[in-house]
Amino acid sequence: MPALKRQHAGSEADDGRIPDRGVDSLLKVSKVRACSECKRQKIKCEMKTGERSCTRCIKKGHRCVVNNELHQLIEESNEWKSCYVSQLEQVRAAVNDLLRRNEMPDLSSYATHHRSPTIMEPRAPEAAAVIDHTNSSSAMGMTRENSHEPTLEESELVAAPMRSLYEVTKLRNLRSNLNSVSNGGSPSSDLQQDLISRGCVALDEAEMLFSVYSLTINQFLWGGIAMVHPDLESVRRSSSLLATAILAVAALHIPNKTDLLNTCYKEFVSLVSQSTVNRYHTLDDIRGLTIGAFWLSDLSWKLSGLAVSIATEMSLHQCVRKMLKGDMSQYQGAQVWYLLYVLDHQFCTAYGRPPIIREDVAIRNFKTFLECPESSQRDIRLIAQVALFAILSRAYDLFGSDTDQEILEDSFVRIREFNVELDRWRLHWQPQHLVSPYVGSYPSKGVSLHYHFAKFQINSLSLRSITPSAKLSTDRKEAADMAISSAIATLNMVLEEPDICNSIVGVNLYTHAMVAFSTVFLLKIAWNWKETSLNVDQAQVYNMVERIITLMSGVSASEKHITFHIANGLRRMMTHLRVRECKQIEIQTDGPEDKALDKEMSSIDFGIFDENWHDFANVMDVFDFLQPGYWPS
Repeated sequence: MPALKRQHAGSEADDGRIPDRGVDSLLKVSKVRACSECKRQKIKCEMKTGERSCTRCIKKGHRCVVNNELHQLIEESNEWKSCYVSQLEQVRAAVNDLLRRNEMPDLSSYATHHRSPTIMEPRAPEAAAVIDHTNSSSAMGMTRENSHEPTLEESELVAAPMRSLYEVTKLRNLRSNLNSVSNGGSPSSDLQQDLISRGCVALDEAEMLFSVYSLTINQFLWGGIAMVHPDLESVRRSSSLLATAILAVAALHIPNKTDLLNTCYKEFVSLVSQSTVNRYHTLDDIRGLTIGAFWLSDLSWKLSGLAVSIATEMSLHQCVRKMLKGDMSQYQGAQVWYLLYVLDHQFCTAYGRPPIIREDVAIRNFKTFLECPESSQRDIRLIAQVALFAILSRAYDLFGSDTDQEILEDSFVRIREFNVELDRWRLHWQPQHLVSPYVGSYPSKGVSLHYHFAKFQINSLSLRSITPSAKLSTDRKEAADMAISSAIATLNMVLEEPDICNSIVGVNLYTHAMVAFSTVFLLKIAWNWKETSLNVDQAQVYNMVERIITLMSGVSASEKHITFHIANGLRRMMTHLRVRECKQIEIQTDGPEDKALDKEMSSIDFGIFDENWHDFANVMDVFDFLQPGYWPS
């Protein structure tokens, strides 16, 4: 019989099949009962009850030792496994609780493909890498929610079409990120994997950059409305995207930190790329995108559009409506939505493109937002901008952005109405802007700066698609003179007001676009329209431009800061204008025989401001000052 049993076991091994008895049955080991001496002699080992030695060892005087180490090892392994399973269940329960508190998907949505317990087979590292790749987030997710199936009674009667598709399929990748209006940790906020933990940026350098941003740059963005954390660690725990944006923007404003800027910039671009495919975001992720858009010129348009897209997926546009119904928990979401409205409309103006966020009920009821108990001075500064761009948005809708479309004579009544609205805006909001302990009177003076630039924008439409040889009507000339005086007032504010002049390096891109647009407009008017009836003094304009060049080139910041690019571009323009003036004087002095000079003038290279000033007529041509280039790839 023993031989038959051994033969049966052998045939089972030869066949290569293992009975399905589970892992525990395969690891069972019979308890060793014979002592070493009896086992060596291959005789039966008998041990009486209560004795510690067997009968033969007592009789022979041998030391009776039972070698049971393997069995003890198995027992200890089973105890460890039981303890491990218990602790694993505790961790799973804790993680589920955290996910539930942060309104994130259930833990099961992160699980890999389940495998039943079997004997682990060794595999090559390459095979493991392939399996890890297939389980990564790059694979298309088509998992279903674990919640109960909706009934027709539970569903909304009138809902978005995708909501109905989600109710039918329950696919997670169709579901909008509706419950992410929180300041909880972002899925990308891994403190152990950010650029500081990886050693790309030293902690002391990061703390220095955060201090620079927090105490100066942050205050120009309406009292720090886009960064509400007290310290760097808090930001890092909340959102790596926000932390990296802060470090990159701060490095941009510090001279001789190009390598540090490049490091932070590359990390920020990498995180932005990841955010485009992430499904779950936080308010701080959006704040990080807005900070990058306000200061990083080569990414501004892309970042503003991405921030608005993510915000709509999070339903931030619904936060104001919910606040109006009394839900004050929507305050931060509504605040971020208004911030995005201003961001969107600022860069629509800068780039000459249509806005994404339209003037809906939330925007029209912006004053109600200030009635929230949590509102502060920073909210007043933000809502003032919302009110301003609501006016400019209506003007955009009325007149459009086609630079070839001339404004009709009957439109000047509406231009005067917009001027009155801007006057009321300034009278209403400027007294409400208090002195800041960080940036002085910049908030109040900034209202005047935006007022003059807005008036310049509205009234400059009077010269759209108009040539210097055209005869101007009284209404058109009045609006054109208003545009010229508003552009001069904008530059005077920058040059004469200390709190604005000292802040020119820290303000966001829109303010730099104001200065550049006003300067180029005046240069074009002074060159092409000097012989017309418009109220423009060429010498005054040239003097102001030279002072702007001096101001912009004298700031203390990284060489990649846009102020240096504006100064260099304006300097080249002024140089070419001076050369052209000298050539014209030589032609008038030497007579018509020197025709070669005129040909030489027509071949002058105007660099990044590639403009044929001799043939130029349209003062409203767009100059894109927001593309300095030379950013790291």
